[in-house]
Formats: sequence, structure tokens, C-alpha cells
Amino acid sequence: MATTDDQPYLLGLRLAGRRVVVAGGGTVATRRVPALLDAGAAVFLTSPETTGSLEDLAQAGRIRWARRPYAAGDIDGAWLVCACTSDPAVNAAITAEAEAQRIWCVRADEAALSPVWTPASGLADDVRVGVLSGDPRHSAGIRDAIVSGLRTGTLGARRGRGHRTGVALVGGGPGDPGLITVRGRQLLAEADVVVTDRLAPRSVLDELPPDVQVIDVAKIPYGRSVAQEHINAALIEHAQAGRFVVRLKGGDPYVFGRGAEEVIACLSAGIPVTVVPGVTSAVAVPTAAGVPVTHRGVAQEFSVVSVHVPPDDERSTVNWPALAATRGTLVLLMGVERLAAVAETLIRYGRSGHTPVTVIADGTLPTQRTIIATLDTVAPRVIKDGIRPPAVVVIGEVVNVAGKIAELMRSLEPAVPGRAGAPSASAHRARPDPAGPAPLGPRPAGTGPAGRAAQRTDQA
Repeated sequence: MATTDDQPYLLGLRLAGRRVVVAGGGTVATRRVPALLDAGAAVFLTSPETTGSLEDLAQAGRIRWARRPYAAGDIDGAWLVCACTSDPAVNAAITAEAEAQRIWCVRADEAALSPVWTPASGLADDVRVGVLSGDPRHSAGIRDAIVSGLRTGTLGARRGRGHRTGVALVGGGPGDPGLITVRGRQLLAEADVVVTDRLAPRSVLDELPPDVQVIDVAKIPYGRSVAQEHINAALIEHAQAGRFVVRLKGGDPYVFGRGAEEVIACLSAGIPVTVVPGVTSAVAVPTAAGVPVTHRGVAQEFSVVSVHVPPDDERSTVNWPALAATRGTLVLLMGVERLAAVAETLIRYGRSGHTPVTVIADGTLPTQRTIIATLDTVAPRVIKDGIRPPAVVVIGEVVNVAGKIAELMRSLEPAVPGRAGAPSASAHRARPDPAGPAPLGPRPAGTGPAGRAAQRTDQA
């Protein structure tokens, strides 16, 4: 770090529309040019060669590139110069020319000789963080800690001159608190009121400050529930009182989550709304159980269907004959209680009764369990095993692909003394006869309790 009488004075440069010259087309320039573009700078790059990323920016017209070495006069009219060439003599000459014209210049190769230092910087929402310590690695480490804290909501103040108002619909993901988005956690950290669903990652609520009001609007299948109009009214009431309201939902707000209804209600009342996408359980839960919803040569498409009403219900808008005819994967949500009707309908319209099926309950959570069956056996098996919502049903040949993946994964596990050998690949094929318990596949590693808990899988 500089001596006490040579401490750098930190400034934030507003470069929108202003000329910035970058000399050199290597890795340093590759890192700095995108940040300059994000600031709106008009970047002029001079270098005989560049990295592929910089060449792509030039071809897209986002930067001007002079395919030659730096030449005297290139910095004329610039507000900022970055001397990033691999030749110290050239960097020194650029710095001297900029100094003579009183243009700020960052010399990348020699910090002690540079009149300007670039801090280790990062962005979290609308907060720009910059750190200078004299040691770039140390600065970057501190920057990362601060930005991570701001992004995850573990660092920051909820109230200030820019206190948020309105409503944010946040998709909380499939259940594991590690699968909520960074943006979602940021907004939760600023909330005055949180209106939460049954399927939202409830453990994140324990991280909220004690003065945050939590409103539980859980809808229990075939049990107690809060009417949607009451939920809409609560969002509007608290937002109109000047509070920032986060509507925490399971999965993604717009995937069978009534998110659009809540957005329309709030906007109609004059309440601004932010919608944060979430990881939908329709894909995340099969992935956590090791089931790919698509696979080359097996399934080129997948359909996600809500079975909140049975196939023969007049309210159903699903084209069941078309779904039965496809070779693609079917992912059913809210389908456990009506699985017998779904299976009968698909078989009636031509889907083979031997089509493999997997049912994944409590996906991504420590209590996750999976059963494997076929279309003509899955409904009684679900009843026998006491599978209850929430559960995701996957129908299609990708279930057998998951078995192959699980077999290969077990072959990499170290042998445990006294443990029986791994089942053969055929044990993972979906079939009507019981074949004993076997793990189907992995959960996301390191994403909270689901990444640590043992998975139970039953096969039929």
C-alpha cells in the first residue's frame, strides 16, 4: 500500500458516452473492457492482436479496434486510458503522454508507477463495491466477501434513503434453501413483510430480522387453505402502507404458481411489482433424483402438466390424446392423487402400459424419496408406499437413462467392507416386479440439506 501521505483518493467515474482508450488486447484488457462497456464508455482498443472475446466485441460493433500497435496521439480526447500492453516501455510511454495531457491513466503492469489504480470491484444489485489494499489478491478477497454478503442478504441494511416499496414475487425454488436465487435472497433481506407459501423454502425465514412480519398463506392439499383473493388483498394492503412486501413462492412464480394473478391484482391497485424467476420443480426435482427430462436419441421434448383436475374433468384444458401419442417425457405436477386416472387415460390413448415412471416426493429435501414403476403399476404402488404431495411424476424412457447414470455412479464408489455388490444395470430398469431398494441418482451437491441427506429409492 502507498505511504500515509500518498494514499489514493477514491472516485467513481461516470464514463457514459466518453472516450476510453485501451492499449493492448490480452487478458488484462479482456477483463477490463466489459466493465468499461457496462459503464457506457466508448472504448477504442489498439493492439495488433486480441483475444477471441475482444474480437467478438469489435465484430459486434461494441468497441472500435485499431489492429495495430499503440501510436502517439491515440489518447487524444480520452477521459481515461488503460495501458495494458505486454511491453513495459510502451506502457511507460503511454503513461507519460497521458500525464502530459492530464488524462487519467491506469498502468496495468506496474502499480507503483501508475498514477491511477483500479480497485477490485463488484456489483450487488444497485451497490458498486470497490476495494484497494495494495495487494490485488487481498483486495479481491475482501471484495468477494462484501459482494457475497450483499447478494445473499447476510450483509446490508434494509432501510435507508432508498428503502424499497411495492411487491416482489420471488420464486423460491423446489424446496432446498440453497436453490433460491441470489436475487431472491437480496430482496428477502430488504423485506418488511414476507407472504409465504407451503412449498417455499421455509428455512430461509429463520434468517430474517425479528421485526419482519411473516404471513403464512399455505394451501394444504385437500386441507386448509387461504383464498387467493385474501392473498391478493394482503399484498396490496401492506404495500399501500409503505412496506416492502416479498411474496415467497415455491418453484417459479409463473409455473402453476398463480403469479400472474397476483401481479395483475397489484398493478390494478397501483402497486409496482418485481418478479424474480425461480428454479421450477418440474425440472429441478427430476434433476435432483438423477432423471434427465431430455436425452439425445430418447426424448427430444418434455411436457409439464398440472393435474389439479383429472383428465375427464370439464375444466381440464390438457390434450391427453396428444400427450399419449408423443414419445417425449411427461412431467406431472399436482398429480399424485389423480395418478390412476392419468395412467388409465394415457394407456387408453395409446401409451404403453410398460412405459417407465418415477415418482419423486419431497424433491431436493432431506426427506426425498423415489419410487420406480411402470404406467400400469404406478398408481397402486403410490398408494401402497404412502406417497403424498408434494411429488413430481416423470413418465418416459428417460427414467431408464437415470438408472444407467446411477449404475455408473455406484461403480465409482469405493468398496465398503461387508457391503453387497451393486445391483446389475437391469435392476434399474422400470418393471412391474419388485426389485428391492436402489438409489436412483444424486441431488445437487452442496446446496443445503438436500445435498447431504441420504436418498431413499424404492423400485417396482
